[in-house]
Amino acid sequence: MKYKTQNGYYTKYVPGWDTHGLPIEHAVIKNTGLNRHEMAPLDLRARCKEYALKCVNEQRKDFIRFGVLGDWEHPYLTLMPHVEVEQIGVFGEMAKKGYIYKGLKTVYWCPHCETALAEAEIEYKEIKSFSLYVKFPAVDLTCHMPKNADPDKVYAVIWTTTPWTIPANVAICANENFEYVWVKAGEEYYLMAKDLVDETMKAGKIEKYEVLPDVIEGKRLEGLVFQHPLYEARKVPIVLGEHVTLEAGTGLVHTAPDHGVDDFNVCMKYSAWGLKPLGTVGPDGCYTDKVPEYQGKFAFDMNVPIIKRLAELGVLFAKGSLRHQYAHCWRCKNPIIYRATEQWFSSVDGYRQKALEAIDHVKWIPSWGHDRIYNMIRDRGDWCISRQRVWGVPIPIFYCQQCGKPIINDDTIKHLQKLFAVEGSDAWWRHNEKELLPDGFTCPECGGTEFKKETDIMDVWFDSGCTHQGVLCTDPKLDYPCEMYLEGSDQHRGWFNSSLLTSVAINGYAPYKAVLTHGFTVDGEGKKMSKSVGNTVAPQEIIDQFGADVMRLWVSSADYQGDIRLSPKILKQLSEVYRKIRNTFRFLLGNLADFDPTVHSVDYENMTELDKWALLRMEQVYETVTEAYENYQFHVMYHAIHNFCTVDLSSIYLDIIKDRLYAEKDDALIRRSAQTVMYRILDTLVKIVSPVLSFTAEEVWMYMPKIAGKEESVLLTDWPKAHKEYLDADLELRWNKLLSLRSDMTRILEGARKDHTIGHSLDAAVTIYADGEDYAFLSQWSDKLAILLIVSEVKLVEGTDLAPEQAVAGEDHTDIRVIVTPSTHEKCERCWIHRDTVGTDQKHPTLCARCASVVK
Repeated sequence: MKYKTQNGYYTKYVPGWDTHGLPIEHAVIKNTGLNRHEMAPLDLRARCKEYALKCVNEQRKDFIRFGVLGDWEHPYLTLMPHVEVEQIGVFGEMAKKGYIYKGLKTVYWCPHCETALAEAEIEYKEIKSFSLYVKFPAVDLTCHMPKNADPDKVYAVIWTTTPWTIPANVAICANENFEYVWVKAGEEYYLMAKDLVDETMKAGKIEKYEVLPDVIEGKRLEGLVFQHPLYEARKVPIVLGEHVTLEAGTGLVHTAPDHGVDDFNVCMKYSAWGLKPLGTVGPDGCYTDKVPEYQGKFAFDMNVPIIKRLAELGVLFAKGSLRHQYAHCWRCKNPIIYRATEQWFSSVDGYRQKALEAIDHVKWIPSWGHDRIYNMIRDRGDWCISRQRVWGVPIPIFYCQQCGKPIINDDTIKHLQKLFAVEGSDAWWRHNEKELLPDGFTCPECGGTEFKKETDIMDVWFDSGCTHQGVLCTDPKLDYPCEMYLEGSDQHRGWFNSSLLTSVAINGYAPYKAVLTHGFTVDGEGKKMSKSVGNTVAPQEIIDQFGADVMRLWVSSADYQGDIRLSPKILKQLSEVYRKIRNTFRFLLGNLADFDPTVHSVDYENMTELDKWALLRMEQVYETVTEAYENYQFHVMYHAIHNFCTVDLSSIYLDIIKDRLYAEKDDALIRRSAQTVMYRILDTLVKIVSPVLSFTAEEVWMYMPKIAGKEESVLLTDWPKAHKEYLDADLELRWNKLLSLRSDMTRILEGARKDHTIGHSLDAAVTIYADGEDYAFLSQWSDKLAILLIVSEVKLVEGTDLAPEQAVAGEDHTDIRVIVTPSTHEKCERCWIHRDTVGTDQKHPTLCARCASVVK
């Protein structure tokens, strides 16, 4: 945003918070110890609102301290009346288009939170489950009874990992494309898929068995009847379903429409046979009166009792265990169940194709985001949008007491919007039905005048998914669709997903032009951060210890498209990088104290080649950084800036020019040339790092030379203009080679320091032996080599064969030889360079001729 602002864009970032839903309500109940069932809805809602606003204010302070640029005084909250008004408007529009319906379906259900859940509210954890094989006694097998078998000893064998769902079984599902066989073991016969015989019999620890030769096509099993293993009166038919696989089990699937999506769907296909959910488990996860022997018992606690009962009845074929991924509630972290209940849904099929087409018109960063959300939208079922809680926006539907029909239309929505605009969604609980409906309203179906309002609220993802209307369509300074949605990569199934669906449903296109996703923070070893493990690092603590800019630098240093590692060790490394960048700024500022860019600047044509090279490198870095910002590749920017400051500037340019900065006359052309370059580098560098190192850049900007028209803040400046004239290809080639040779010689000088041949590099006299092209190239620089190497004298000799034995070869330039010896000349006490001119000025016997002339 800061980069875009500097480039002239109006970049209003509207921060926002989802403030409704289960997480807030759960936190309030946990923190207060209150029983939500004993609280009046408005009381609980007031507590939730108070808690939500408290969290918003705390997080807002952290974001501001972190340096995030946004409209923090005017964020959007999903609890704000104008946002709620737009949300029920979206719901009403979708209902009008036929995209909203109420139906009986099997949905994710959290028995601890007592509410339906969306797919985005589910997380998976590994658990240990029972692996159960159960025998269903045969009742009516028509012509498929095994020859000579005792009908009382013939069974279908099913497999399940949820014994608690056995009481809800109403059918057995087979795949019409599989082959099934009878397996004889002792006097008993078992029906199962041919390809799973060995695995099943191994699970039952049965070694001696016979597979009967007759193979039965799966489609011929349809309608065969077996008996429920627990209930003699319940007859269980075989039905056919494509969800049956050969990956595990017996090829015959235990089917309980109350507790499985595939189970529910296949039973609806056979509804004419009377197959339907039984209502075996209530909202609290306990068995209902449909299971009288276990009524009131929590279903998950009944696995062992049910297994024991199956064993007592002689229908337990095998029992084992396995580890597998199982769905858990994202908020309370407990295992969830599938439960068949009446819920409100959005029929995604009504606008799925438009949503898929809209995805193709959005820029996805990174690009794989396109396929991820495309596949999710393509494959998702209908969206369950009702929740059995009170902290949220109500589903704005009324039921006629006379005919029972649900009612929602333009008149009811507009009236509610007027109320919500003043009172917020609390109005739904504060007023009775007559007050919530227009005066004189009657049922459009039967003319009835008595109504009952819906008690469910909307899914929190529907809340967040409608914010494009509540934010973009209520602010004239914002465009629709907006430029970008930014969130974590998990939001392809959350916010990005729900926003796309609602926008396409009512407007026909996506609410965003681009979507950028990032990974998550993990510890230094790549493990997920967890308070229980003790590997978390709080951002506030980092900022308090290192400052916000180190935290910002860390964010920019890694490729955010994957998970980003964070640890004290990593922070220490980043703080060192930050120190080097900051010290570079300090050096530049410290040497511009007497420089007025409007008076002392030197034209490019009058600069030395070294100065021109520094500007060349600055321009290259500028181009790299600009492109990195454009493509949101912030780690590329980080590495470019880091290398420029530590290598190009600190190790090369600034090191070499120290002599002319400190020893030449104040107004010497060569010194002003260096200062001109330093100022231009500083002016560019401070602007291009300001989007990341905002606080440091602002501090630097305050101390930069004052010139007419200087902006109050670096963040109010324009992005630097390109200087293509600095990009001299021939200059770059020459200096690449020269610096490569310098690098070799610097390593040799370092070796001479280590073996105490010299102390400081300025104590050195260097002799270079070279042949051919190397000699010819170095000859062009013979009078500048001492300056470039920061030594007192350099002698260039043609002919490596003349080099003494102790001469050292270069690593990259193995054809050159170098000798380093202590200089025989006196050392100037001002510039520290050993020169033969030291003492030639009688008034300054300890200075070289250059320094003597400067101090006169």
